[in-house]
Amino acid sequence: MANSTPEVAVIKMYAAREEIFPREAKGRYATLRWLCVWMTQIVFYGLPWLHLNGRQALLFDLGARKFYIFGLVLWPQDFIYLAALLIVCAYGLFLVTAVAGRVWCGFACPQTVYTEIFMWIERRIEGTRSARMRLARQPWTIGKISRKTAKHLAWGVVALWTGVTFVGYFTPVHTLLHGIANVTLGPWEWFWVLFYAFATYGNAGWMREQVCKYMCPYARFQSAMFDKDTLIITYDKERGEPRGPLAKKAAPTTPPTGDCIDCGLCVQVCPTGIDIRNGLQYECIGCAACVDACNSVMAKIDLPAGLIRYSTDHAIASHWSIEQMRARVFRPRVLIYTALLALIVTAFFVSLYARTPLKVDVIRDRGAMGRVVDDDVIENVYRLQIMNTGEASHHYKLSVSGIDGIALASADELDLLGTGARAVPVRVHVPAGKGTPGSNKITFTLKATDGADLQVSEKAVFFVPRNEHHDDHEKQHDEHH
Repeated sequence: MANSTPEVAVIKMYAAREEIFPREAKGRYATLRWLCVWMTQIVFYGLPWLHLNGRQALLFDLGARKFYIFGLVLWPQDFIYLAALLIVCAYGLFLVTAVAGRVWCGFACPQTVYTEIFMWIERRIEGTRSARMRLARQPWTIGKISRKTAKHLAWGVVALWTGVTFVGYFTPVHTLLHGIANVTLGPWEWFWVLFYAFATYGNAGWMREQVCKYMCPYARFQSAMFDKDTLIITYDKERGEPRGPLAKKAAPTTPPTGDCIDCGLCVQVCPTGIDIRNGLQYECIGCAACVDACNSVMAKIDLPAGLIRYSTDHAIASHWSIEQMRARVFRPRVLIYTALLALIVTAFFVSLYARTPLKVDVIRDRGAMGRVVDDDVIENVYRLQIMNTGEASHHYKLSVSGIDGIALASADELDLLGTGARAVPVRVHVPAGKGTPGSNKITFTLKATDGADLQVSEKAVFFVPRNEHHDDHEKQHDEHH
């Protein structure tokens, strides 16, 4: 019996990335995608340059712990609004995903947007898809080095300006540019400018589809929000199969084939390198580049468009019309998401509208629970932390109530600048014999006196020493007898 060497299967735990050279797609959805690129980048790069009330209109000043949002000033105490905004964004994403799948990924996601920009630069410098593939296979020559260098320099300029713009939302952009020009920028600003620039350069220039396929969590849990009526990129197998080259379809002796001529353009234009004809895959970002490519081919061979199209599983299986698909948009899942989103958005804006741009925190002097001063008056000392969260300055009057005869023994008027805060020491007097021994509830009221409808009240505690009250009561009892 001859000895045979057993075959050993080699399992690779890591597969090297196969570089993708996406072909440029032209069509309705490519135009829409570039429209989204322009709109998002005009907003992103332009907002730091808008000014309102003498300062940057949108500025997240972490050092001063103030967020300036188009005339609205949010402080750390307003963190609830940030939480509500994040909830609104989450439910908005859930709603859009349930209705239209991954259109956010395909048209407006920053990864998609910057990948489009970087690929446009690559095409302008290195050429078409076939030219880029030939250049990648060529040995390193002066021409190849110069093209690669020019491409990476252009990528670096875009990435660096993106980093500067990002930090410009946290440090006033004029101050930021002045610090860069004079090399006086702080280390943290430099760190975040370079970090965000490096992230943009790496994600959009090098990693590209790897971010969407392996790093983005949205691709993993999107299926939980999909159903048979969610709009997705679909390939009509009933119409397209069996696929075959156009030449064979034209021959009268060959068996009939579907409309798909197996040209492969849908794969060549895909930014993640998948074949949509294999069915829905989590790598598909819904960009519709394959739809544009297939429709252009159908137009050339005089066949109807829509072999690859936006549709739903139910519509494909039941041959629904567009009107029938639209009738299934308002299904229970979508209605629940819409109702929750509307409720949260309404509560958010009502709360924001009713928000008083004046805040008072009362901090009692713990070192002195209560003391007797001249003329048999009991004194408590407080510190009022007053914040004017609005943009305008105001003149205020302070008052106190809650105990008979209670009065302020310190200044009762003050001025506070817009978006300003100050700590005000306050002394409060109560005549001996008033109030009850121990803690007594009182209320501080701060009201604007310059015509603005601003008033806020804050509760506090006034402490009456028990011994002093008892001695005063005994003295009154003796005088009575």
